Amino acid sequence: MEIRTFQGKDELELLDVWHRAMSSDRISASLFRTQVLLDPNFHPDYVPVAVEDGRVVGFILCLARRVPYFLQGMDPTEAWISAFGVHPDYRGHGIGSALFERIMGKLREEGRETVDISPYVPNYFVPGVDTQAYPDTIRFMQERIGFETLYHAISMGADLSGFQVPDDIQARIERSEAEEDLTIRPIEAADIPDLMPFLVEHFGWDWFRHAQSYLLEYFGDSPHRICFLVAREKGDLVGFCQQRNERFGPFGVRPDCRNRGIGRMLLFKCLEQMSAKQVYFAYFLWTDEDAARLYSLAGFERRREFAVMRKLL
Repeated sequence: MEIRTFQGKDELELLDVWHRAMSSDRISASLFRTQVLLDPNFHPDYVPVAVEDGRVVGFILCLARRVPYFLQGMDPTEAWISAFGVHPDYRGHGIGSALFERIMGKLREEGRETVDISPYVPNYFVPGVDTQAYPDTIRFMQERIGFETLYHAISMGADLSGFQVPDDIQARIERSEAEEDLTIRPIEAADIPDLMPFLVEHFGWDWFRHAQSYLLEYFGDSPHRICFLVAREKGDLVGFCQQRNERFGPFGVRPDCRNRGIGRMLLFKCLEQMSAKQVYFAYFLWTDEDAARLYSLAGFERRREFAVMRKLL
């Protein structure tokens, strides 16, 4: 067996391993090219591949920042692994351990202190390791490689066929507009100067990036694919909610305005607009237990659960 850096000619064989090892998270070649090869932080040196019998039989996709992430900077002590796997026919021969030894040695040489699976932004595929789809992988990571589970991320989905805003939520929306001067409406260009700093201040640069991506399209040539709502109270921005195709979120409410039902109103109004546009399914990849209870009120059900893992180097 040889372990070497990824080469362009390895693409098809690496994707074959990916599909066999991560069978619940297959990707297309076009997605691999746009979200991996064209990621500004991608470098072949961070993608070791194992070659045996003249073919790629294992790989690790690791990323460390080569360019700053907005004002968040370079995260110089951190690294992320967003995908890895060994071909099922070649397991049990130490290939996975050898690949991790290779990449972790490189990260230590560079002064990295942690490596996470897999909350890498901007281009993660799933939040972590699916606890039901890959239980053997979790045991391997914990017992052989020394990773620990930081927390679990919950993925949920909802059938929107015939969706309607419940009467109590609709009454709350109407009362808010009449008595509290709180409105929930589609975004307008005039909201952008307030919205973008609001996102950075209260939710961080990754949420800024998500909103920017949606709004570049919304104010471009495809607004019908996107719902983007803003909540304003007495003229001040207090919350927002976004959706593109079947992908719901993220959405959020200013911290000092929470626990007043604003988030619930945003959620239901966005789902109502999705259903009206004949989008009959909504999903997202990542939330926690507290937020999951809110989503369940709108008909969301658990789809998957991921272990977000970390190793100290």
